[in-house]
Amino acid sequence: MKKIEKVAVLGGGLMGSGIAQVSAAAGFPTVVREISDELGAKSRQSIEKTLAKGIERGKVTEAERDRTLANLRFVSGLKDLADSDLFIEAVVEDLDVKNSLWSQLNGIARPDAIFASNTSSLTIIAMAAASGRPDRMLGLHFFNPVPLMKLVEVVRTITTSEETEERAMDFVRALGKEPIRARDSSGFVVNLLLIPYMIDAIKALESKVGSVEDIDKGMQLGAGHPMGPFTLLDFVGLDTVYKIAEIMFDEYRERRYAPPPLLKRMVLAGMLGKKSGKGFYDYSSNPPRVSNLGL
Repeated sequence: MKKIEKVAVLGGGLMGSGIAQVSAAAGFPTVVREISDELGAKSRQSIEKTLAKGIERGKVTEAERDRTLANLRFVSGLKDLADSDLFIEAVVEDLDVKNSLWSQLNGIARPDAIFASNTSSLTIIAMAAASGRPDRMLGLHFFNPVPLMKLVEVVRTITTSEETEERAMDFVRALGKEPIRARDSSGFVVNLLLIPYMIDAIKALESKVGSVEDIDKGMQLGAGHPMGPFTLLDFVGLDTVYKIAEIMFDEYRERRYAPPPLLKRMVLAGMLGKKSGKGFYDYSSNPPRVSNLGL
């Protein structure tokens, strides 16, 4: 069984740069493809910033930083990825965009190369035909922030070969991550359970079961969660949760996945959580205060 030696990451955003960092840190020569040199430079700066924070906290040595950066290359052309053994896609959560990318890559990549999507909600089989290699297509769902989160969901479809799955499992372990096998259904394991939990918290707020602070505190102190559901929503991004919920509702047609009206209104208002500076909490103050949601 051929081992994975060279890795290509498609997309250098938050998830893509994190995946590229852990791949390079584990010793894999890693190429990050962004649509422009400017975005590639931004992705590299993001990784350098994360590594610098790691050094400050004593989690990363300067030698480890240097080895990681030496294993990274940033390109804007797809042909620069041709000799990769594993292609990990981390672009926008849009099936048409992903499938267009897979179709192009199939004409460039070696026949034995593996294609993997980091999608958090779309089914992998929906990309298998476009990939041109359904037996070597699967999901590798990393979690944010990638350098810190230990879990990776390995998603095998009804067409994925056993060898492809085993090569992917070995790769995840080589990163120092813990893989779990997940069925190819929208949401996989974690989001299948997590999205309804966050949606229920919003519905509880809309029904005045408790305040943002009290619901968060209740789940922290009463259920032992590291953070409450509204803090988690702000951290993940309300637009991201809204998109995932829509995709899962379209897949299952169950009310528990339907985005609540409040979530839709907040996304339309640009209240996306920490990344926009305001969500269920207002991050313009220190410590953050609860936003005025007009409830």
